[in-house]
Amino acid sequence: MTTQMPVIYVISDALGETAEFVSRAAAAQFTGVKTRIRRVPYVRDEAHLEEIMEEAQAEQAILVYTLVLKDLRDSLEKKAIEKGLITIDILGPLIGALTGLTGLEPTHTPNIIHRLDEQYFRKVEAIEFAVKYDDGKDSRGVLYADVVLIGVSRTSKTPLSMYLAHKGLKAANIPLVPEVNPPDELFSISPKKVIGLILRPELLNQIRTERLKTLGLGASSEYANLERIMKELEYARAIMRRIGCPIIDATGKAVEETASTVLEILFKGEQND
Repeated sequence: MTTQMPVIYVISDALGETAEFVSRAAAAQFTGVKTRIRRVPYVRDEAHLEEIMEEAQAEQAILVYTLVLKDLRDSLEKKAIEKGLITIDILGPLIGALTGLTGLEPTHTPNIIHRLDEQYFRKVEAIEFAVKYDDGKDSRGVLYADVVLIGVSRTSKTPLSMYLAHKGLKAANIPLVPEVNPPDELFSISPKKVIGLILRPELLNQIRTERLKTLGLGASSEYANLERIMKELEYARAIMRRIGCPIIDATGKAVEETASTVLEILFKGEQND
């Protein structure tokens, strides 16, 4: 008995990766039988579909498809009956079940999962950006950032940068230290992109003291000296006024609250452009 080599056409209005994976998983169950799988992505119109169907008929291929466009699904099924071809609808039954369960109509949007993937990769890119341009490591990041956070040490610049990165925003942060001049790039960008962060001196003193203890250093260090802290904050405010950027007092606020304020400021800035 001769066994015909099965041919599977994977037809999709997106990439067709899901249907190809299912097809290969099914074909793997038949050892000793070589199955040829041809993936045909981005089938979005009748002319393309008709062309593929003609080729599939010549090979008596099984049609495995993930088409979210209902008219195209219906057309494929009709043509397959006419040509005597077997079809396997991967998405249709599940979409129908979800429609019945939720009472909602599907969007019928091709490639939507890859649009969501784009959001994911944008988030990853923003996180990598925040790490690369954290704490003024490279001032050139200021030029490419969606938002630049400035402030003295321990004003939550880094955690805020990371939180905003998870929202898809590229955030750079620059520490302000009286003995170090701010990078020139900070004064060459729109002040609407810059956010100044401050804390009450007493809280900053407490945070820095705890930080020194964690590092095993004495609390009498200049870093945690209240007079020094007040000098730093005065210097930071002067830089922020020079830039003309919004200033947020993050005292007593969780990172999420501060981030919400930052997003509100940025949104208003975009509206006013």
